[in-house]
Amino acid sequence: MIPLLVAFGAFVATLVGGFAALRFRDQQHLILGLAAGLMLGVVGFDLVPEALSQQPGELFGVPLAMLAAVLGFLTLHIVERSLAIHRGHEGEKGEYAGHVHAPGLGIFAASALVVHSLLDGLAIGAGFQAGSTVGAVVAIAVLSHDFADGFNTYTVTSLYGNDRRRALILLVADALAPVTGAAITLLVTIPQEILGLYLGFLAGVLLYLATSDILPEAHARHPSRLTLACTVLGVGFMWLVIGLAS
Repeated sequence: MIPLLVAFGAFVATLVGGFAALRFRDQQHLILGLAAGLMLGVVGFDLVPEALSQQPGELFGVPLAMLAAVLGFLTLHIVERSLAIHRGHEGEKGEYAGHVHAPGLGIFAASALVVHSLLDGLAIGAGFQAGSTVGAVVAIAVLSHDFADGFNTYTVTSLYGNDRRRALILLVADALAPVTGAAITLLVTIPQEILGLYLGFLAGVLLYLATSDILPEAHARHPSRLTLACTVLGVGFMWLVIGLAS
């Protein structure tokens, strides 16, 4: 029962994060700067260490989790560049203004975050199975960064040209995912090796979004020191969250 209550808290935190991104659309450059910082913090302080812990194997001297991260980065890069080339060929005047209008890519990225939130729910249930202390630590981490997940899910979906309805649908899916994960904890056990590879892949996806899309978009629209400060703030916030949960 306690894992489901914690998961419901994650549900609320995710929605609050998403509606924060919706409410402050007029400050989009600041929102994007903050989102990039949150993503970088999640990648460096949460996903990569956890992926390496869950999947310690190596291939030709390179950790499998890091190979998965590079694969995630390259997968999104190849997909986006293919879409950019395709749109460039079809454009009436061959124009291509930097950012790709690709709703499908936004849905793909947001769906990866939804799966991550599902794993958060599984982690909540597994943590409480291991003991109340472990469960409490996991709960703090999940509740804290699910706000960031909701924020990023809405931002990423909208950034690639999806309308508000689609962004809200994915936000709700992201909010429901931890509850679903906690509910099925006793029925499904994800092998640690597979989980590590997935987390590594997701780290690569988020790293690409933050550095190749979101940060350039934020500074192209309204370059300012405040935008940069928001990015640093996002990284610092995730450092604090992960540190408190450790």
